[in-house]
Amino acid sequence: MDSRKQLEPDSKKISILIADDHELIRQALRTVINNELDMEVIGEAKDGEQAIDLATKLKPDAIVMDIEMPKLSGVEATKRIKEILPDAIILVLTVHDSNEYILRILEAGASGYLTKGIISKDIPTAIRSAINGESILSGEILKKLLKYALRYPTKKEVLDAERNLTDREIEILELVAQGASNKTIASELNLSQNTVKKYMMGIFGKLGANSRTAAVINAQQIGLLSFHE
Repeated sequence: MDSRKQLEPDSKKISILIADDHELIRQALRTVINNELDMEVIGEAKDGEQAIDLATKLKPDAIVMDIEMPKLSGVEATKRIKEILPDAIILVLTVHDSNEYILRILEAGASGYLTKGIISKDIPTAIRSAINGESILSGEILKKLLKYALRYPTKKEVLDAERNLTDREIEILELVAQGASNKTIASELNLSQNTVKKYMMGIFGKLGANSRTAAVINAQQIGLLSFHE
């Protein structure tokens, strides 16, 4: 039985930009992604600067970005792309899985990270999850990150946000911290998914965050969410 996601008639494929300086990695990613019926690779970048140029020109639905590239690192390229395309979904490829690296990736604006070297069906699944507004970090990893992040001083804009977040936004953040997708949040709070997305963008802006996980971490640092949540 074909396990690939079926494409609905007339539905648009998810467009992907790959950024990695190794040809073999790009080829492997291209093969995995293009094997999915609902996805296609529309561009490939060999370095961070080219990734920014192609992202700006092609405006892909998602970007798979290597963290270590010539000219400009994946972290810096992610920051700059998010400034130009704030809604861009970026998943960073890394060989590192330390809390410090993951926090750097999330603070740059990435939606999540993928462990380099494991190029499999997990990547298309992660891309779909990120596009659908779902967390792609396991609950255990998020818990470790929250504990680790408490060691760092809180940014001023995050402190200021405590006065500005509404009860509804905090309610949504609590559900995000539990790993709820936009669809689940919409159902739970009797809202449309578009409304939830708008709330999330407002939360990101107030907390100085570019991803769901970063928003949860920042909210927890200022005491809006307790650790057990």
